[in-house]
Amino acid sequence: MLDIKTIGEKTLEIISPDSSRRVVRISSSPFLIGRGEEAGNHLPLDDPRISRQCASIISDSRGCLLEDLGYRRGIFVNGKKIDQHYLASGDVITFGLDESCQIVFHSPNVETSVQNMLTLIGGINRSEAPSSGLGKLNLLLEATSLLHSDLPLESVLGTMLDHAIAITQADRGLLLEAEASGELRVRLARGRGCVHLPTEGVAPSQTALRQAIAQRSSVITEDLSNADAVLQAAQSIVAQSLRAVVAIPLYSVSRDSVADSTTQSTYGHFLGIVYLDSRRPTAFSKLDRQILDALAVEAASILDNARLVERERQRQRLEQELNIAREIQQALLPHGFRDFPYFAVTGLHTPCHAVGGDYFDVFPLSDDRTAILVADVSGKGLGAALLTTMLQGAFSGMTTGTDPVQVLNSLNRFLCEHSGVGRYATLFFCILDRDGKIIFVNAGHPSPLILRMGEVMELINEGSFPVGLIPEASFSAETACLLPGDTLVLFSDGVTEAMDPEEQLFGVSRLREVLSGQHDVPLEDLQRRVLKSVENFTRGASQADDITVLLLRYRAAALAATS
Repeated sequence: MLDIKTIGEKTLEIISPDSSRRVVRISSSPFLIGRGEEAGNHLPLDDPRISRQCASIISDSRGCLLEDLGYRRGIFVNGKKIDQHYLASGDVITFGLDESCQIVFHSPNVETSVQNMLTLIGGINRSEAPSSGLGKLNLLLEATSLLHSDLPLESVLGTMLDHAIAITQADRGLLLEAEASGELRVRLARGRGCVHLPTEGVAPSQTALRQAIAQRSSVITEDLSNADAVLQAAQSIVAQSLRAVVAIPLYSVSRDSVADSTTQSTYGHFLGIVYLDSRRPTAFSKLDRQILDALAVEAASILDNARLVERERQRQRLEQELNIAREIQQALLPHGFRDFPYFAVTGLHTPCHAVGGDYFDVFPLSDDRTAILVADVSGKGLGAALLTTMLQGAFSGMTTGTDPVQVLNSLNRFLCEHSGVGRYATLFFCILDRDGKIIFVNAGHPSPLILRMGEVMELINEGSFPVGLIPEASFSAETACLLPGDTLVLFSDGVTEAMDPEEQLFGVSRLREVLSGQHDVPLEDLQRRVLKSVENFTRGASQADDITVLLLRYRAAALAATS
């Protein structure tokens, strides 16, 4: 069960550029917002363009005060630049950047609703407030106070439904919740006297529900004999002899982001409907209708906050699963390469998501032969990670006499026959002999580069198909030879297709410029130079692909033997 203390708290909903969402509770004052966690931020953001500490939220008796801490681009609320601003539920906070996150402030409407009702009590005249009027207002205040209780969510919603029944003298009340498909599901059903009713088999008036949704406003019919013909003739109303029906649609509160200071409240996400009916005609005073509207606002607030909390819990569960998958994947990548007698090697894989689709490996087949592999699976996330694991299993089991072409052809047939996998991969696989001879097979992967005496050349001139894409594809092996001191540079297209903010590609030509003349540079330093060049080029722009670099420098066979 969700805890109402959590539901009732003020939260920030962070909407990333990819439309993913997460919710963070405002847990302290001041509540710091900025780039990374190093500066002690309570809400760390991963956009490198945002300053380390750009804003804070201070909670006081008036509410939550958002303050700009000197961020050079400025803090904006609903499109207007601010220095200080008391936040209202639904306010949208931005950072003056394109393709950056938005932060939506959410606050329960308890204080506002109660204040409005207290003001209403002072303005009631005798014609509007019979002796039961203050009693009904008391029911409303009791209902709103439940937001601060420790009761489970179902208990809170049930009690609020009971109060709505008591105010309207209805025979029964239903809370219908909108599902992702758009269908309405009966979440709670109550009768007079706080009686629990089964949710199965209840038949609310579908006509009244449709009218409430279409009108985006309440349908309140005190006597169906005086209602419009469509409602009178509704099958469920006739079958159940209903005389009074109330259907109140529930919406989350949102605000339009506008450039000026006028921010109009608008309808947000459709959450569901509070439905009440009776077999007796009834009469609703102006006060009754106001109380029903206030109850609907509170019910919507609870449902909306519960939805955000549940979404955050789902995100946390997914994040936990992705972290586990990432730990497994990182464990499968080679770390601290063993010392090979006739070559040196270093490599790095940086996924753009928690779990990536790139993979590389270096493993001995015998004392004189070593297998080297770089692969890039289409897509990202868990699906891509599973296929990289399959590739690792297929190649790591190779022995000295295994034909890599046969392995690749078998993999291609398997993936094409199991098209439901929906993935393919580019890869480069080679076997390096002690004497410098390379036998390699390429499946649609970017051509490795050879750095020889300061000059850079491509190993492969012809294209090929990825594995798992074309059933009729046939792969073949080619040979080449490394000279002592040659550096074999293998990489994924995340390097050459890295984009700057203007969406220009890093490209092979820039990679060749970085490598040119660097034949005497130690491999680890050369790797750092490549990655730094890509980082400087992208200037903080978010990337859509993993980055993998694998560098191998061949030594002379005779030198390796003497050493």
